[in-house]
Amino acid sequence: MLSKEDRVLIKVLRVEKGYGAKRIMTEFPGRNFSLASVKRLLHQIDTTGSASAYRKSGSGRRRTARCGTNVELVEAIALSQEDVPGTHRTVRQIARETAWQYKVVCPQHHVPQSEA
Repeated sequence: MLSKEDRVLIKVLRVEKGYGAKRIMTEFPGRNFSLASVKRLLHQIDTTGSASAYRKSGSGRRRTARCGTNVELVEAIALSQEDVPGTHRTVRQIARETAWQYKVVCPQHHVPQSEA
């Protein structure tokens, strides 16, 4: 894995001097760079202009299903069963009623005792 300093160094050599992967590896024989890692980083520098190890903002999975109104709705459904015996609904039933996936409802189904 390339350290942050290595990434900056390789970016400078690529942008200012136009070095390729093999040239970078011959310039720094003491460092144990993997050829594949250097090539991957050079490709990233060429396409995005950045040597950052972090993803672009907005990339990845969206978290819209866990917004405040959805949390309140699931809590209301789960807590409405406490006073009426014999009306227990499973997490899957709640997911079916709200048209959400099971994994979205599951962590919200059980409200911690401190909040209840």
